[in-house]
Amino acid sequence: MTTAQTRTPAEVARAAFDAVAKRDADAVAALTTETTVDDFVAIGEVRGPDAIRKFFLDTFAAFPDFSMTADRIVADEEAAVVQWHATGTFSGAPFQGIEPTGKHVELRGVDVMEVADGHVRRNTIYYDGASFARQIGMLPQQGSGADRAIMTGFNAVTKLRKQVAR
Repeated sequence: MTTAQTRTPAEVARAAFDAVAKRDADAVAALTTETTVDDFVAIGEVRGPDAIRKFFLDTFAAFPDFSMTADRIVADEEAAVVQWHATGTFSGAPFQGIEPTGKHVELRGVDVMEVADGHVRRNTIYYDGASFARQIGMLPQQGSGADRAIMTGFNAVTKLRKQVAR
């Protein structure tokens, strides 16, 4: 790996995850271009190096002990797929408008990185947003009384809408 132009998708993916592991938002942003899109399926799109840098700075501020590990990287000439896990305690700054709860979070996910000329062009990030919300206390624990009550209420409204539509 001598220049950005010669990096393979696997090398770019490894460099991105190494940068996140080092909590180096500038290094993450350096692997992008002005047209790069990070599409966090559970959150939304982040566009360009400045916004991507800010997203990671915000993540590190919200989760002071944030840690992310690439478990597996599979790549070809145009893309890399990274299976990962992340942990952290939501005890720092607000995240995505949510006040910190002090709760520990463990997530597994997959990034699908489209790479060209040694830079990430598009990264689609998949993880379970409902699991994240449950872990920080934003949603009730699965199977709890509150969870069952929400499900019962939702199903009642759904049945009512069907009856009204008829």
